[in-house]
Amino acid sequence: MNQTATMTATDLDRLAERVERAAALVQQLRDDRAKLERERDELASRSQDVHHKLQGQDPAALLQELSALKKEQREWISERREVAHRIETLIKKLEKLEA
Repeated sequence: MNQTATMTATDLDRLAERVERAAALVQQLRDDRAKLERERDELASRSQDVHHKLQGQDPAALLQELSALKKEQREWISERREVAHRIETLIKKLEKLEA
């Protein structure tokens, strides 16, 4: 009987450990679920904000405008380089006149 009681106590200890591990796992899963729900809600809110900002705007028109702006930017850069080159040429001519 003593041996049976010892085995039962050992079995109960192992069962208690397993129950504790299972409870810890369940708690971790609950925490993870709560975190994921918060992230989902935040992303849904951000998505809604973006949707409201873009509402009424045609994506094709936005892309066309972006393309035009990039072209204009390239033109300005080219013009700026041209002006810089002309200024350098004028400076060299002035230096020759001063010498």
